[in-house]
Amino acid sequence: MLEHAKGVDMAFSDYKTISQIQKKYGITYKEEPFIQIDQNLTLSDIFIEEFEFNKKHIDIFTSESSRTETVIFPLLREVYKAYCDHYSIWIQKAISFDEDLTGTADYLISKKSELGKTVLETPIVIIAEAKKNDFEQGWAQCLAEMVAAQKINHNDTFDVYGIVTDGKLWEFGKLSHRLFTKYTEGFTIHHLNDLFNALHSLFRQFILELSKKKQ
Repeated sequence: MLEHAKGVDMAFSDYKTISQIQKKYGITYKEEPFIQIDQNLTLSDIFIEEFEFNKKHIDIFTSESSRTETVIFPLLREVYKAYCDHYSIWIQKAISFDEDLTGTADYLISKKSELGKTVLETPIVIIAEAKKNDFEQGWAQCLAEMVAAQKINHNDTFDVYGIVTDGKLWEFGKLSHRLFTKYTEGFTIHHLNDLFNALHSLFRQFILELSKKKQ
């Protein structure tokens, strides 16, 4: 088991490799295409027009803020619109299970609370991290957040999904109990509709799984 100095808390950002999380929490790793992409949805003309405007006139990849504000959040928000009646989207939301699983997720999706949009409800179902060029550290942080979400949910039969992206490349993962599955291929904004459909399929998959578990 991986050990750290006594009395030193481990925030999500302190984890640097996937293997760190695997050793600490006994997580197995595999790769497979776990998302069934069977849709043929298209982005709205308004979204594409705004997206192309940003690419033409703004250096959208110059910083983490520019990527998140002009690429990542707008795309997540566009997909989220179809699911907003049942789920909430959070930006820079702090979550904590214990001193080793604590920090702030760039984005997360959770069940919508009956108390309103200010209350984080469980289960937490999607964690998304925006990282520049370092997908190894990005996945280490994202997987730590997924483990925290799974524990906060108090039910490891609910799969937690993860996304790591630098804005251009988007990678997907899934945590099922102690098995982390990484999608075999990434999606890019160069094939925007394919990415849009993949994100929709990810949303649909956890909704179907939650529906089955309620039966």
